[in-house]
Amino acid sequence: MRSDGRKADELREIKITKGFIRHNPASVLIESGNTRVICSATTEDDVPRWMKEQSANCGWVTAEYSMLPASTPSRTQRESSRGKIGGRTHEIQRLIGRALRAVTDLEKLGRKTVWIDCDVIEADGGTRTAAVTGAFIALKLAVTGMLEKKTLKADPIRDYIAAVSVGIVESEILADLSYQEDFSAEVDMNVVMTGKGKFVEVQGSGEESVFSKKQLDEMLSLASRAIEKIIIEQKKALEI
Repeated sequence: MRSDGRKADELREIKITKGFIRHNPASVLIESGNTRVICSATTEDDVPRWMKEQSANCGWVTAEYSMLPASTPSRTQRESSRGKIGGRTHEIQRLIGRALRAVTDLEKLGRKTVWIDCDVIEADGGTRTAAVTGAFIALKLAVTGMLEKKTLKADPIRDYIAAVSVGIVESEILADLSYQEDFSAEVDMNVVMTGKGKFVEVQGSGEESVFSKKQLDEMLSLASRAIEKIIIEQKKALEI
């Protein structure tokens, strides 16, 4: 039994609030236990400069990620005040963008850019995985809005996508690590998968120990089952 009473394969309670930002219906507050992330999607009828040189009529989906100063027990300094974005933030932003583009037909999107903003308001482990899961909901809401307004001819979203953390803590394989579990984990892994069960990204490392192929297979299997449950919650929130 874990410190919060969960079983090894049990997720923290997931809460999803659509339209969390009054001025943006394509916004969501996703809560995974004590981790809370606001994700919002904004559409621009333009594409990045480097895409304008391409002849293909494609759009783009990209993401920005940040942690509010009070999201952690000790104040997190705003990266804007430091004058540059840190390596961790760059990595997470790229992860979110890659994940969303993996399930988006950019040609059907047309010459549009969808900006996904993910802001962590409270962090207790799994902020990047919660951001991926919430970002997809925001993207889906934005696309639904464009289809209703007929600014899109066809739905560019090909599948659902979600993410979860898994790891080895005190020799036990656990799903959806809290901050304390993540901090003390011997092995830490973030897994992104589609609704059809395909892997999009696997980020894993031995923090305090090495791990075997058998343990890797067990972690991936646990992540797959966990993501199936998360996607069910996404569909409930989207009423699909």
